[in-house]
Amino acid sequence: MDTRTVFFIGKPGCGKGTQAKLLAEKTGWQVISAGAQFRAIASEDTPVGRKIKSEIDVGDLAPHWFAMYLYLKALFSVGDTASVIFDGFNRKVPEAELVIDSLKWLGRPITIISIVVSDEEVRRRLAGRKITEGRADDNAVDERLKEYYAFTDPALQLFHREGNLIEVDGEQTPEVIAAAITRALGIQ
Repeated sequence: MDTRTVFFIGKPGCGKGTQAKLLAEKTGWQVISAGAQFRAIASEDTPVGRKIKSEIDVGDLAPHWFAMYLYLKALFSVGDTASVIFDGFNRKVPEAELVIDSLKWLGRPITIISIVVSDEEVRRRLAGRKITEGRADDNAVDERLKEYYAFTDPALQLFHREGNLIEVDGEQTPEVIAAAITRALGIQ
C-alpha cells in the first residue's frame, strides 16, 4: 500500500476520533489527535496548560500557530514510508494552508475526509458524550458550532478547491461510515 496522509475534519461530535480509530485499526496507521494533545496540555498546571484549559472550557479553538506547532512536530516525526492519520489539526484557513504547503514540500499525498452531520445531530451527540465522557468542551456546543462556521467551513472550501476533499455522511452507524471511508480511500 502506498504512503497516505489522511486528515479528519468536521463539526464537533461528528465522529472524527471514532473514525480515525477505526481506520487505524483496519490499516495499522498511527493516529495523531489534536484534541487529545490539547486536553493533555490543558491538564497540566502550567501557564500554557491553564490558558488552553480556559479556551477549551468556553469552546474556543486554540490559536492556529499553536495547533500548527503540534502538527509540524508530529508530522516531522513520521517516517518517509509511514502512513498517518491526523484528527482535528486543520480547522482554520491558516492551518489548512500550512497542511497543504508542508505536505507538498515533503511530497506526501493528502486526503481530507469531512464527516458531515447536522447541527441537531451535533447537539444530540455532544449531550450524550458529556454524560459518558464528561468532556468540558462539550458544555459549549453553540460556541463550538459558531467556531466551526467561522473558521472550519472556510478551511473545507480551501481543501475542496485543492481537490483532495472527500465528504462522508456522518449520520449513519460508525460501521457504515467506516466502510464508506475505506471505499473512498480504495482500501480493501
